[in-house]
Amino acid sequence: MKVLRIIARLNVGGPARHVVWLTAGMRSTDYETVLIAGTVPPSEDDMGYFAEQMGVRPLVFPEMSREVSPKDALTVVRLFRLMLKERPDVVHTHTAKAGTVGRLAGFLYRWLTPGVLMGRPRVCRFVHTYHGHIFHSYYGPLKTKLFLLIERVLARVITDRIVVVSEQQRREINEIFHVGRPGQFVVIPLGIDVSAYANWRDHRDLMRQELGATESDVLVGIVGRLTEIKNHKMFLSVAKRYREGTEAIGQSRVRFLIVGDGNLRAQLEAQARSLGLDGHVDFLGSRNDPENFYPALDIVALTSLNEGTPLTLIEAMANARPVIATTVGGVEDLLGRPLNSDDGFTVCDRGLAVRPGDTSGFALGLAALINDAELRREVGERGRAFVVQSYSKERLIKDVSRLYQELVGHGQKSTVMEHGVKSASA
Repeated sequence: MKVLRIIARLNVGGPARHVVWLTAGMRSTDYETVLIAGTVPPSEDDMGYFAEQMGVRPLVFPEMSREVSPKDALTVVRLFRLMLKERPDVVHTHTAKAGTVGRLAGFLYRWLTPGVLMGRPRVCRFVHTYHGHIFHSYYGPLKTKLFLLIERVLARVITDRIVVVSEQQRREINEIFHVGRPGQFVVIPLGIDVSAYANWRDHRDLMRQELGATESDVLVGIVGRLTEIKNHKMFLSVAKRYREGTEAIGQSRVRFLIVGDGNLRAQLEAQARSLGLDGHVDFLGSRNDPENFYPALDIVALTSLNEGTPLTLIEAMANARPVIATTVGGVEDLLGRPLNSDDGFTVCDRGLAVRPGDTSGFALGLAALINDAELRREVGERGRAFVVQSYSKERLIKDVSRLYQELVGHGQKSTVMEHGVKSASA
């Protein structure tokens, strides 16, 4: 089976890892995959090194980028020509830009054929994965409405299956924003290389020694690109609130770490100085050693305004790290059932949940985690057990393979279910 996999760019983040794992993992006698990617702008870090490590060589379209551009028309034409050449069985697009240009090219490929007047369009199945979505918190109202209209049209006229990474995301996209029909949706959770974190305890001290952190220091980290949607401003405000509420008590030293880089770095560094957080917040920049920095952290935070299912929380859980996060996208599915609620935060099976934008509630929840080592240990252990069971890359590859087999008509019927029901193996 030939698969064309298209992503807008291989920048630092979960989607890039996702498509590389799929491309490498489905490399067999049963599948031939061509990965197409655009260019990573100078303001973002490139994850091309990860593809190289996995033996994946993407076909790069320099004109394909994240932002809307006249060059998008050229991208559509090039993708159309590539489809004519490769004659794929499945075209699978990832992220919003790739989903638009890839499915527009697919519409041309399916219908621009001599047999179309006789009702014989080319046979090719089109799949689109929403790793997140851009239906709120990214753009202004008019631009958002335009993009939403485009997604609704593409779902109706060219998409055979819509993959979402959580049940919560399916409800949001289909039932709230009315994209697609219920029967088009399948829920396939993300997957990671769980084996990379099997010996996380052995790596705990490496970065802590690098930072000069003592055994009693509590390191609170946030991992992700320094962009507006990740809401690092809130993270810094939380750090300020926490210090104001506890510095007179004389607790163990708490340090706040920001792992990642992006266009907002200078602005966030200025905010940290203005809040008087010098010496309490460290900007570590981009790091390629998650097997070292996750174990070093005592708590992993996520303050995003919008997410799909954040890979950073899955990786944190794989390292038995307790997490506290805003309830966006698939976060609720990761954290599990609520156990008890306090003033502004909820303790769940596998972490603490806070309403998006609630700085006060986040600071209170963070203080609860910092002050309760047993709570940190319990939610961390439950999180690791959950991820090991449900979020391996092997399970991801198996689920996507079954979906393709079902669509193309090979083999047994897929166990990946429609109507937003998770796959049997998940």
